[in-house]
Amino acid sequence: MHPLKRFMPLLGALALILATGAAAAPPPGPPILVGLDADMSSGSARSGEAIRRGALLAVEDVNRRGGVLGRPLQLVVRDHRGNPARGKDNMREFSRMKDLSAVVGGLHTPVALAELDMIHENRIIYLVPWAAGTPVVENGFHPNYVFRVSVRDEAAGGFLVGKALEMGYRKPALLLERTGWGRSNERSMKKALKAAGSAPATVQWFHWGCRGVSRQLEAARKKGADVILLVANAPEGVAVVKSMADLPESARLPIISHWGITGGDFYAGAGKSRAFVDLVFLQTYSFLDPPFPEKAELFFSRYRERFPEAETPRDIFAPVGTAHAWDLVHLLARAIEEAGTVDGPAVRDALEGLKEHSGLVRRYRPPFAPGRHDALTAADYRLARYDDRGVIVPLSGGTARNGEHEGGRR
Repeated sequence: MHPLKRFMPLLGALALILATGAAAAPPPGPPILVGLDADMSSGSARSGEAIRRGALLAVEDVNRRGGVLGRPLQLVVRDHRGNPARGKDNMREFSRMKDLSAVVGGLHTPVALAELDMIHENRIIYLVPWAAGTPVVENGFHPNYVFRVSVRDEAAGGFLVGKALEMGYRKPALLLERTGWGRSNERSMKKALKAAGSAPATVQWFHWGCRGVSRQLEAARKKGADVILLVANAPEGVAVVKSMADLPESARLPIISHWGITGGDFYAGAGKSRAFVDLVFLQTYSFLDPPFPEKAELFFSRYRERFPEAETPRDIFAPVGTAHAWDLVHLLARAIEEAGTVDGPAVRDALEGLKEHSGLVRRYRPPFAPGRHDALTAADYRLARYDDRGVIVPLSGGTARNGEHEGGRR
């Protein structure tokens, strides 16, 4: 064997590392911490993992470019399992961490609501890539330390109602989880229906952990409902679809769902019942139809390097969590640079003052402003469905395709 041949694998690996930029030395200095507080092991764990992947890739991207203030970012993950008490414990732990710059939240609105007092008492920047409850951001705190790149229920309720009416339905029944998230959607959906000169056929509720909703579906049928507007996470969403599939074909109703069902393993859990139910749901972003294809292509190349089981963009599960977290961490990094410190009040002011940012989800012009801490609007929303492999596929005509609309307009 030629002496050089034994080094060829090593040289090839080195060339690959240099090409991807992964060999760049990490910035010197103690790390700046970015917390993640999400469900990593319970019914919506896929949402937590999707958010973790987006945040982790953003952290690595920032570090590849030299870090922030000459220091590396470091992601610190804690699991709240969808439990508000665990979330508060995690937030208490984060509040004691030196050099913490922010905490990225998870899917659950009830957990975020339970943490608000502690967030503001400790002046922790709280970044929301999923939880959609309006009061998470419109929380009554001044100054407000919560910033969101995600759906806002006040707008989402109107969007879902509007889509139902566009499809020709006239008597929607609301089927909602009995939590702060469900109540937030009840208010927004009733408001949207009232503006359209209508009202819900009925409002039905269920608790976390329910195994069926036959009674609620029967009540909707008796009230003459022609569509279900669903607000549920994955475990309860599975129960709803199975209950619907068990009905005679003539009694089944189509379902237009909020996006909570996509945060867990809904597709596998619903099993064969999916084939018997017409189900579409809310999304904001798709790697299959991105507003900025070149950005999405570069992102996926990094995603595949880190998570080689993903062969194509179709393999990015819960894509909204990943895309939103990527954009939020990059916005945070820019704000820390602008502030020149990781001090919470200074970073908060810098987030409000950012003028423009070109992200995966949209061009933010600006992302936030005093009195407006939601970066997305209903113009970013679309409908999607699962294909026969469990991939989330956007329906056409669901959103502004080019991502160019103004960030501050409603």
